[in-house]
Amino acid sequence: MIRHCVFIRFKPTISVAYKTELFNEIDALKDRLPGMVAVHIGTNVSPETGMDKGFSDGFIVDFADSFSRDAYLEDPGHRETGARLVAAAEGGVAGILVYDLETDD
Repeated sequence: MIRHCVFIRFKPTISVAYKTELFNEIDALKDRLPGMVAVHIGTNVSPETGMDKGFSDGFIVDFADSFSRDAYLEDPGHRETGARLVAAAEGGVAGILVYDLETDD
């Protein structure tokens, strides 16, 4: 399994409604992309003050395998939403952190 973690430092002008719209678009991809097992979306709730480095929102997508993750990365819907996420992030790409973790789950 691949756990695809994406953390975002949104521009202060981005509304909660717009964030929700973007996250819903990511979640909707699982209805049509095989191997996209689960999507978890939320804000950082860690009590470790400052450790998030400003990446206060994010999502995690669980994929059955790397092939499913790679299909997601190439998907036009993902690319479109990804571009909108980059535009909404503080500093563009610098405001997004992606970390993929291979698990035995």
